[in-house]
This record gives sequence, structure tokens and C-alpha cells, in this order.
Amino acid sequence: MAHDAMTAADSACSLFAADALLPTGWARNVLVQWDGAGRVTHVVPDTAAPAGVAQAAGPLLPGMPNLHSHAFQRAFAGLTEYRGEAQDSFWSWRNLMYRFAQRITPEALEAIATWLYIEMLEAGYTSVCEFHYVHHDTDGRPYADDATLSLALLRAAHTAGIHITLLPVLYQTSGFGAKPPRADQARFIRSTDNMLSLLERLAPACRAQEAILGMAPHSLRAVPADSLTAAVQGLTALNPHAPIHIHIAEQTQEVDDCIAWSGQRPVQWLLEHAPVDARWCLVHATHMTPTEYAAAAATGAVAGICPTTEANLGDGIFDMPLWLQHGGRWGVGSDSHACVNAAEELLMLEYGQRLVRRQRNVLATPAQPEVATAMALQAVQGGAQASGRLGDGQTAGIAVGQRADWVVLDAQAVALRGLPAPAMLSAHVFASHRTSAIHSVWAGGQCRVAGGRHALHDRAAGAFVAARATTIDAR
Repeated sequence: MAHDAMTAADSACSLFAADALLPTGWARNVLVQWDGAGRVTHVVPDTAAPAGVAQAAGPLLPGMPNLHSHAFQRAFAGLTEYRGEAQDSFWSWRNLMYRFAQRITPEALEAIATWLYIEMLEAGYTSVCEFHYVHHDTDGRPYADDATLSLALLRAAHTAGIHITLLPVLYQTSGFGAKPPRADQARFIRSTDNMLSLLERLAPACRAQEAILGMAPHSLRAVPADSLTAAVQGLTALNPHAPIHIHIAEQTQEVDDCIAWSGQRPVQWLLEHAPVDARWCLVHATHMTPTEYAAAAATGAVAGICPTTEANLGDGIFDMPLWLQHGGRWGVGSDSHACVNAAEELLMLEYGQRLVRRQRNVLATPAQPEVATAMALQAVQGGAQASGRLGDGQTAGIAVGQRADWVVLDAQAVALRGLPAPAMLSAHVFASHRTSAIHSVWAGGQCRVAGGRHALHDRAAGAFVAARATTIDAR
């Protein structure tokens, strides 16, 4: 199409940016166009701004996928920061989380998730992988509609305007060796056949809002080997491209318990007993040997890194340079939502590597010496793969055929003002967290955040506070 002959309808689905971060790197004077389905149709760098086309208020960045979320946990973020045992750990935090989970109602979950998803959009995320394991009523019995809580999450994502990959969680046991579930895990438990029936029930609802439906075996300690095999086979029969996410090797105790059970470490066991490939996301994978890093990266699976949650829970630090040495793919998630900020996850990831190595700009690459640029491009690509939104060989981000998902930085924000575009992204990641430098956020070609604020911000915030009030005395 000739840009000087652009129609009013064309202009409504067009945006011009003086600077844009494309999959190949930074480009100048970029015109982006999309269709009514929210898919990018044209990306034209080095062009003049057509008359009547909106101009971005600052650099245009690809929207960040959030590849790991437990939405309900946002309501008790900050409420476990006190010492309840002689030595607090992930496991003592988990006991508090279970008590909180017992009080979640469908109405509260929808309110909490709606607010969380609005926060995500305001913080630069344009899609979310929801790792959903609270399935049943407070007494552990299924709701009359077994999909009640899953549907609440789908509605929350639709209301907020964020793309969702829904990952119902298979959870059956309390520990390695098929230990019976604890009483406080009753809301999580499903048989394998019941999980596959749930997926069939949810498929039409997901298609209706263009959500991706996958599955999440919770962990090796929570899913016996035969159930893992049957669940993966059943999911593959329903959809051979559906994403599969699993918690793996998050804690050293988990590693020790797996060795005691099987004689193998968790990642080692998984790679030998499951068909791990590019459909899989290995969430955390914090504690691996060099051999496991190499073998896991070779499968094409994505490492799901959640730096602020891993720091909050004292998990440990993923060896990202070793993962990248083997060509590993990765993305970031906000997990327990102690922090909801895409840029801050990148900051925490880089800073963790710096602290371990006593070096700077660890995750920069020869092609992208600006560390924020290098990390953003890799996290977008890996996150899109883990979300189930990429076909073979596709490139994520601001590219033809991809969803029109992006973030516009505010070039007039004090931390960014007067800087060149790559330095603006660096300042956004490393220097602007207490005052957001995000101007607007688009998902599926729709502007969901304008002037740094979602249209439903106040209403959703009030509903969130009311829902939280019904749960916080669980402490």
C-alpha cells in the first residue's frame, strides 16, 4: 500500500515510531500496521511518517510475555515477610500460601486476577501463562461446573485485555514416591482422566477468546511417573502443539528428595523419562549440573526464570551464561507476584549474575552489547515460545504475522529524557522502577494502557482490595 494514499481505516491500524526494537535490533522511523484481528501486516523501517498516523511517544518495544503466574498469590504478596520459624525457607512460605489458598472463592479469584492482569499490562507484559492449580471448592469437592475457577481466570484476562495461556495443573501427590496428598492440598488434586476431561471442557472457551490451552504437571514430586506419561500422551492427542510447563529443580531439598527416590536429579530424570522438546517450559530449573544444562538446552525447551520470586523465596540463582553457552532459550515470569514489573525481572536476572560472577553486563552479547536490549529480545522470543504462540521457525516481537503487542516508552520521563533509544531502554530497565517510564501498552492491536494507566485501573483496584480483605486473615 502507498503510504501517501492511506485511508482513515488504515491510519486507525497504524503507528509510527521514531525508534523501534525489531527482532533484528533497533531501527529508525518505523511504520507498523496491523489488521482487524490484531496481527501485524507491515513493518516498514526508514520511512516517513504518513499523514494522519499516530506517532509513538517514545521508543516502541515488543510486549513482554509473562511465562509463569499463580494469580491468586498476588493477594498475599508482602504478607509473609516476617520470621515464623527459626529458619524460614520456601517450605515454610508454602505452608502459609496453602492456608491462604484455602480461602479463595471464584469471585475473589476473578477480582484478584483481573487486577493482577491490569497491573501486568501497566508494567509492560502483554501476555501471561497462568499456572493454575486451585481447582476445587474449599472442602476439596469439585464445583458443579468443574471448570469454575479456570473460567474465572479466562474472564479476568478478557476483562483486562491480556492474552492468556491457560495451564491447568495436574497435582496428585505430596512427595516423590506417590506420597498421599496433604489435607491442605485437597483443592489441587485431580486424576489424570479428570484433567483431560477438564481440558476438553475448556477448549471451546479458550478458542472463543483466542486463548492458548496447555497443561502443567506441577512437579515430579506431585505427579507420579505413570501419570506424567499418560497426561502428556493425552494432551498430545488433544493438541500436539499445546505447551507443557513444569516446576523443576527449584529447591535443593527437591533435588535431594528426587535422588533419594530415583537415584537421579530432577532434570536428569525428566529428560530420560519424558518427551521434552520445544513445547516444554522448565520453570525455575535453578539447580542443575553442567551436564543437565547442556542436555536440557539441547531439547529446545524454554527455561522459565522468575528472578524476583526466586530471590523472595531464597531459591538460588540460575546459571544463565552456561545456559546460553548451549543455545538455551529463556523467558521471565512474575510467579508469586511479589513484584509485577517486566523490567525489574530483567534487572534482577542480570544483577544476580553480576553478584555471582563479580562482573558487569553479563548477559550482553556480541550482537547486542546493550545488555537491556539483548535481554529483552531473548526474553520476548523465549516467552512467546513458552506461551504456545510461535510456529516453527517464527520470530517473536514486532514482526509480520505476530500479534500487535508492544510497549511505548515515555521519552519525556525524567529517567529517559534526552537519551538515544537504546539508552532509554537501559534506563527503563535499570533506572526507573519507582516511577514508571511506560507511556502506553498495546495487546492485539488494542491500546490497553494509555498515559501509563489502564482504563479499568480504579475499578479493578477496588475490587482487588475487597477480595483481599476476605483472605488475608488466613495468616
